[in-house]
Amino acid sequence: MNAATDGATGSGTGAGTGGGAGAAAGGGGGLDTAFVVAWLEEAAGEIARQRDRLTELDAAIGDADHGTNLDRGFSEVLRALRETPPSSPAQALMAAGATLIRRVGGASGPLYGSAFRQMGRTLDSGEAPGASVTPAAFAEAFGAGVTAVERLGKAAAGDKTMIDALAPASRALSQAVRDGLETREALTRAARAAADGARATVPMTARRGRASYLGERSVGHEDPGAASAALIVAALATAASRTAAG
Repeated sequence: MNAATDGATGSGTGAGTGGGAGAAAGGGGGLDTAFVVAWLEEAAGEIARQRDRLTELDAAIGDADHGTNLDRGFSEVLRALRETPPSSPAQALMAAGATLIRRVGGASGPLYGSAFRQMGRTLDSGEAPGASVTPAAFAEAFGAGVTAVERLGKAAAGDKTMIDALAPASRALSQAVRDGLETREALTRAARAAADGARATVPMTARRGRASYLGERSVGHEDPGAASAALIVAALATAASRTAAG
């Protein structure tokens, strides 16, 4: 599998996994623990719904297990959050990252796990380690998570990996926050950028991971890791709408 694809373990979203009051994610306010938990729940649900598609994408250029593994892995994340409800966004992200690294084999578990864990560490060491973080702090943490994936996977944009979805999402989110857009719109722009980035992997030749062994035969297929990354980023916008509404 390429730098975006191996990984994880179970399915389902499970509401009410953990901590905090409703986030003010719809406007320009802080993003709290409930928002991060909602993000992870929405990501788990979307991966469960798209499990077969992700596995089919992986069958073309990888091990044919990406969807199944990620489905199980995010189910484990939700279980961990239910068993030990997090008290801060940083704690929720670090718990998710540790669970993916510990419970998921292959490449995608450590890659996604490192991203979430680095996001949590960045928030924990920043200006707002408590119950809520600013959109700017979240965008910075998201960028740090993407950098962690780049370093661990030794991948860059254009290599046909999850970075082709994550990097443009990070840029779009940071720009939207700098432009002063409300949080939901900023996250929606990040989701669009990730989806566009994933689709852009179709004509690429894979240069990292198992898909790179195929050379030119990897052309014509969407990278499964980029596809799953786009789903995870899209879950941010869904979580923002959900927490703002309730």
